[in-house]
This record gives sequence, structure tokens and C-alpha cells, in this order.
Amino acid sequence: MASNPHLTGSDATPQPPISWLVTGAAGFIGSHLSDALIARGDTVLGLDNLTTGRIENVQHLLCHPRFHFARADVADAIVMDRLASQATIIVHLAAAVGVELVVERPAYTIETNVMGTEAVLRAALRYGNRVLLASTSEVYGKGSRIPFSEDDDILLGPTSKSRWGYAASKMVDEFLGMAYYHEHGLEVVPFRLFNTTGPRQSSRYGMVVPRFVNQAVRNEPITIYGDGSQRRCFCDVQDVVRAIIALSLHPGAPGRTYNIGNTEEISILGLAERVREQFRSTSDIVKIPYEQAYAPGFEDMQRRVPDISRIKALVGWTPEILLCTTLDRIRKTSEPCTFAQRQDSRGAQ
Repeated sequence: MASNPHLTGSDATPQPPISWLVTGAAGFIGSHLSDALIARGDTVLGLDNLTTGRIENVQHLLCHPRFHFARADVADAIVMDRLASQATIIVHLAAAVGVELVVERPAYTIETNVMGTEAVLRAALRYGNRVLLASTSEVYGKGSRIPFSEDDDILLGPTSKSRWGYAASKMVDEFLGMAYYHEHGLEVVPFRLFNTTGPRQSSRYGMVVPRFVNQAVRNEPITIYGDGSQRRCFCDVQDVVRAIIALSLHPGAPGRTYNIGNTEEISILGLAERVREQFRSTSDIVKIPYEQAYAPGFEDMQRRVPDISRIKALVGWTPEILLCTTLDRIRKTSEPCTFAQRQDSRGAQ
């Protein structure tokens, strides 16, 4: 497949504006990506069925002449065909995400993720789009080698545990994407997102940082699932967006998978304590057994740390935004009145 003239290396001269198709455009990451692409001077075709995305996330873009929004399902082949025909690059972010949704609706999770990716790849093959394929650190499963490298072997739990369905579905997405790359020459770039946070992230589906912040600013108990010893690395969404755009434009990116995440670890208990201290909250920290929050036998991995040497070597990307700064940015959108309004508008998610 011929290289696209819009795609450049980091040392190349500026190119004309690009038309992007962003699936999941009204979601947390998708809306921030859309903002950044519009700011670049590009055109964005945004697709979202608003199941977990929120129209409020892109409300400010709806009247912009270079942002075009379609409320539709990513698995709708007719819609995907129409939008792909107008785009140069597809960033496929639409997915069923969040621990609570994954546990409560495993069939929906698997079908949404696999069928959506299949529709994206088929449309992209027809029109020669480059595809940035969002995956997850969950695919590392029970891996014990820290930090996680893209070429590590993968070990998941049994199929009887629905908790592993999400990881399995995203792994199938990656395999399918790489099959299109090897068999058809389609420019596919899978990337594995580690814990990402920032403004517009909803706590509805178990996302821990906005939940902690919302609880702290209202001086309500900060609830931890398990004993809080599990450790995570939280990356600001603006850093993640920079990484996605850099991979999208680099001619050497297709055909390899890339980790995107921060490498600074913090325990979940430590996160709760930091949030409470940073916002001078009087909240108590309460530990809730997994059995009370999820299905019996739920497994949570103790550590999730990315090896980001591959993406750093290719495009020079490293995270820049400190966690304390991210928390402040979330706080500004999590005032008690704002949170109440969001609770009232959940029907739009």
C-alpha cells in the first residue's frame, strides 16, 4: 500500500490539514483528542453512540465548521463506510470500557469491541485509511514481569470469569488489526493504554480517580476496593493525546504495538490519601471487599507499569504532566453542583 502524503516524520515540513475519523469521539479520551485535532487546524469526523460517551463532552465543538458529529454505532457498516471515505486517518477509541460495565455486561462488552473493530478495519481497507487501534494494559493479564513490554507473553484467567472478557476482546482486536496489516498491507497501529485520567472522565463505570475526587470535594467517604495495596500509574489525558497524534503521523509506526502510559507508580491507598490531602478534605478512607463491589472471585492485578521505551524511541514521547496537576484539573470540573448536574444527566451516557 502506498504511503500517505499526509503522514510525516517529526523532522518533516508541515503538511496540509488532515481529515480524521475518531470513533468514541464523545468519550473521555476521544473528546480531548478531537479538541487537539481541531486546534491543529484539521477536520474531525466524530462518531459515538453515546452509550458511555457524553454529548456534553463535545458540545463546544458541535458548531465548529471542522467538526462533524454522527450519533451512530461503530459496528454500523454503512455509517463507517461513509465516514471512512472522507477521512485519512481513523483513531478507533469506541469500546465498552470500565470494570463495572465489563463485569455486569460481559456479552455486550465482547460483541461491542470485536464487532466494532471488524467494521473499522473493513472500511479502512476499502479506502486505505491508516488505523490507530486502541487497546489496553488489561491484555497483560496476570503477567508478573514488570514493567510490561509490548512483546511479553500474555496470560489471562479462565473463561468462566467474565472479568477477563474485556482483555480477551481487546487482544482479539489487536490480532485482527495485525492480520489486516500482514495480509492486506493496511497501516494499523495498535496502542495499549494504561490508566488514563483527567477532566471529563466519568466515575460511573468504576474509574477510580474521578470517584476519589468527587468523594473528597464533598467530604464523603473515599471508598477503596480491596486493601488499597494495588499499584497503578496514572497518565494525564493530554499526554495520552500527544502520544496518539505522534503515532498517527509517524511513517514508521504501523505494524508494531505501543504502550502509552505514565511510569510513576502509586498505590490506590496512596492515591486516596493524596487526593484527601491535596483538597484538604475531611473524608474518611473506607475499604470495601471486592466481593461487595464485584462478582465473587474477582481478581485485581497488583501492579500495572508500562515499558514506554518503544514509543519514546520512535517519536520521542514521554509523559510530562504531574499527577497533582491532573488532580487539580479534575477538581475544577468536579464542583458539588457540577457533579449533581452530571448525575442528573447520566441518561445521556
